[in-house]
Amino acid sequence: MRFPPSFLDEIRERVPISSVIGTRVSFDRKKTNAQKGDFWACCPFHGEKSPSFHCEDRKGRYHCFGCGVTGDHFRFLTELEGLSFPEAVQRVADMAGVPMPARDAEMEIREAKRATLYDVMEMATKFFEDQLQAAGGAKARAYLRDRGLSAATQHSYRLGYAPESRNALKEHLASKGATKDQIEACGLVVYGDDKPVSFDRFRDRIMFPIEDLRGRIIAFGGRALAPNAIAKYMNSNETELFHKGKILFNALRARKAAQPQAGQPAKAVIAVEGYMDVIALAQAGFAQAVAPLGTALTEDQLDLLWRMSPEPVLCFDGDSAGIKAAYRAIDLALPALKPGYSLRFAVLPEGKDPDDLVKSSGSQAFQDVLNDARPLADMLWTRETSSGVFDTPERRAELEARLKQMTALIADENVRRHYGQDVRERIQQFFGSGQRGNDRRNNGEHGNNPNGYGQNGYGQRGKGAASGRFAVSDSLARSVLVKTTSAAPPLRETAILMTLFNHPRLIEEDFETVVRLEFSHPDLKRFHAAMLNAMAEHHVANGAEMRKAMVDTNHGALIEALEALTRRARMWTATAQAAEEDALEALRQAVHLHQRASTLHKELKVAETALATEATDENLNRLLDIQNDIRNAQATEALIEGFGIPSGRSGKGF
Repeated sequence: MRFPPSFLDEIRERVPISSVIGTRVSFDRKKTNAQKGDFWACCPFHGEKSPSFHCEDRKGRYHCFGCGVTGDHFRFLTELEGLSFPEAVQRVADMAGVPMPARDAEMEIREAKRATLYDVMEMATKFFEDQLQAAGGAKARAYLRDRGLSAATQHSYRLGYAPESRNALKEHLASKGATKDQIEACGLVVYGDDKPVSFDRFRDRIMFPIEDLRGRIIAFGGRALAPNAIAKYMNSNETELFHKGKILFNALRARKAAQPQAGQPAKAVIAVEGYMDVIALAQAGFAQAVAPLGTALTEDQLDLLWRMSPEPVLCFDGDSAGIKAAYRAIDLALPALKPGYSLRFAVLPEGKDPDDLVKSSGSQAFQDVLNDARPLADMLWTRETSSGVFDTPERRAELEARLKQMTALIADENVRRHYGQDVRERIQQFFGSGQRGNDRRNNGEHGNNPNGYGQNGYGQRGKGAASGRFAVSDSLARSVLVKTTSAAPPLRETAILMTLFNHPRLIEEDFETVVRLEFSHPDLKRFHAAMLNAMAEHHVANGAEMRKAMVDTNHGALIEALEALTRRARMWTATAQAAEEDALEALRQAVHLHQRASTLHKELKVAETALATEATDENLNRLLDIQNDIRNAQATEALIEGFGIPSGRSGKGF
């Protein structure tokens, strides 16, 4: 059962934490100052002779300076006495003399059902792990050994084996108390009206557990061991827990690995094609790799990539299928490009996948492939020119029109303008004057490379290239497509993040919404990702624990800067001193405004593109309506305390 934050705060305030802890420990008389609500004792969580366990009634917290345990009333009861969270709440409420809140039966049923499904998936994962180590898993262990995966790597990724049986998993789960409906809801069996008896979905397969962004198992991928299997790789079907177009394999680990570490800069997330590629790269030192789940990259997966890394690298096999996949990704990404957000493309040697390459040539060989990754603008040019013959004015005009049509799809006005300039410069350099374009075709620089990575590509001059300042492709990505970080963070975005930072229980209130929040400032993007990592790894329960987790990951200076900005703007609801119900109300308001503004600006870009393509009265009126909506939204924000224009500050960025 979920409890309103106001209720939890009320019973915590009514019951001193020393009253809860005092039922299990004897406070030290010399160090304790009861009048100030300051208590010391020997830690009940580990054996010690001198008191290093401290609790403060004023803060409602305890901390042991010996073993490091920390928490509030409820954590003490759950961790020391083994109570469930609702039982701990009931205990404190009884001490406070406060009745428990009315229960929302429907919500409890839904949450209990969902939580139970995670439990079933965890049981299935453990079953597959055990089967891999059992006698029947010898063939699977041999396969993984031949693929070069160490025992430590197998354990880290919780790899397993589904035995060649129609009911082994089903019977195991049933013996553990899982019901028929739960097993079916998890997608672990094949069932239906045409099947009188359900049977295990995965049989005789290496099993790859798939985690969500909170580290919970939500699905499986299975690699067949039988050479004549109908499907070499098979994923779980869509379930209440799993929507394969919205998640990436290894996303949680990759997001953490991509963050700046101990003075090292952030790493670009790498998207590869399969589970084995991801795991092999992680073993080779590239822990920031992810993979789509058996389908072409989707819009949701691209959005997730950009939340993890502003310029992820898509790594494709060097065969024709890999090149086609890269070209499909271009079409997916173009409309969504934003300042500072793009893609780079790394193409492997033909006949090699990442797993093959690191095994045969080592980690440096794959790093070299990443170093040669090419920007999206380069790949777009290569696609449109690699197999064409442009020996007449008409054909050259057709190429120019096609490229203009492609760049017109970009919704962001600034990126679209720079892409237009980029296309004009490429065309000028490519054709030069006179017969240069035809000379390229005749001397073999153009059209003979099936992969489109010959000397006519952007970044390497062909023999007939025109001179000029436009020389290498990296200049585009390093200048016009990278957003400056000098501007101060927007106040509303800062307020949202600092509210969640100081009151992390609000993240749990609607975790999926928090994950999907987009932030325009690079420092805030980094801060957002780090907080989500802290929630997933440390299960922080309050602002103090969140602060410790963030400071431990080198975010201390950024915390100070954001707190200073919060104080100057007098955004009191975003501070640690605000009551959680006030923080929640302000957060809801801020998120609504933030999402509304984001939607309006996206609609504005679409309307601008439509008007530029077809200057009709309808398109013009649509553009004017959206501009009016944006002005109204900005006026509304200015009237809301905390998100208007504080005295002494300009309104830029709102």
